[in-house]
Amino acid sequence: MNKYLLVINAGSSSIKFAIYQQDASSKPLIANASGQIDGIGNQPDFRIQNHLGFVLINRKLSINKAHDHASAIKLILNWLWVYLADGILLAVGHRVVHGGQHYSAPVLINETVLAELETLIPLAPLHQPHNLATIRALMDTLPSLPQVACFDTAFHRTQPTVVQRFALPQHFVDEGILRYGFHGLSYEYIASVLPTLDTALADARIIVAHLGSGASLCALYKGNSVATTMGFTPLDGLVMGTRCGNIDPGVLLYLMDHYHMDARALENLLYHQSGLLGVSGISNDMRTLLASDDPQAQVAIDLFVYRTGREIGSLVAALGGLDALVFTGGIGEHSATIRSRISHHATWLGLELNDSANETGASFISTIGSKVSAWIVATDENMMIAKHTLQYVTF
Repeated sequence: MNKYLLVINAGSSSIKFAIYQQDASSKPLIANASGQIDGIGNQPDFRIQNHLGFVLINRKLSINKAHDHASAIKLILNWLWVYLADGILLAVGHRVVHGGQHYSAPVLINETVLAELETLIPLAPLHQPHNLATIRALMDTLPSLPQVACFDTAFHRTQPTVVQRFALPQHFVDEGILRYGFHGLSYEYIASVLPTLDTALADARIIVAHLGSGASLCALYKGNSVATTMGFTPLDGLVMGTRCGNIDPGVLLYLMDHYHMDARALENLLYHQSGLLGVSGISNDMRTLLASDDPQAQVAIDLFVYRTGREIGSLVAALGGLDALVFTGGIGEHSATIRSRISHHATWLGLELNDSANETGASFISTIGSKVSAWIVATDENMMIAKHTLQYVTF
């Protein structure tokens, strides 16, 4: 009998999912199919493709079919039971954005754990409620099915206390106002893969650039997180698709005083109207900006590259040096232009880019004589979640 794992990544208006099959002979996990329901509660689309890229489903849904996350989960399960045929679903792994101070590893979900994760909603109000709504929907539908929460913050819990601290009174720290960091599942996956590319990377000082619509950097030493650019929320650090990144808190006070903006107005500005979109006035998509001859598109690209280069310098200081720079994420994996420009900002570190390797998207993109090596590594958060989930399955 074939055995499967389901991985779920729930957003505010979408549920992305992936199916993994366990090979009975050698026990590796094999990507089987993936899909998503977008536009939940508005204009839902349901799309699924198998591991070969063959489209299995691509259709629009009526709003009542996917009016919330619970109804969307039912649609996915109805399709899944047919697709798996006589196979068995072993467990479900979830990407949960926030694990707070206490969850430093994946955890098997029960009512107590779910209640504790609900207390973290104020720390991630745009993400956590949707992650947990999906878990709750599955718990109500299939109460005996094991579910595992895998946290975007957990990988960074290895950071020293001083790295996680804000210069605020202690009582704020006690209630959880800390630099948590995010994209942890991506960084954990990259850290696990790097030694297979070069054994020297296992003990190296590495900066991983996860560049996409959400963007951040992480400093790794011996595979552990030392520092990262995101902080209390995924707003901090680099310029992103629609998020501002690092900003002087005085700007927020100014906006409150002079524009009478409340918390919700600021939230909308900083999360949805800023970043590449806000600067360019055109798009949050780097591909669109690179193809544009609009001067503001160039300003947005320049700011993205400059801020990334500057933050690399900050993380080099945290590491006490640098051995390798790794690009991942949608922009990091696919834009030779952005990789080249960011690498140029790191020439002072001894990084020499191999232009032809970079243009062709090779794995190793620095010159042989470069003091700092450069790499492109495709991330796979879903596989990381599946591996964690498999550990909780009893055969």
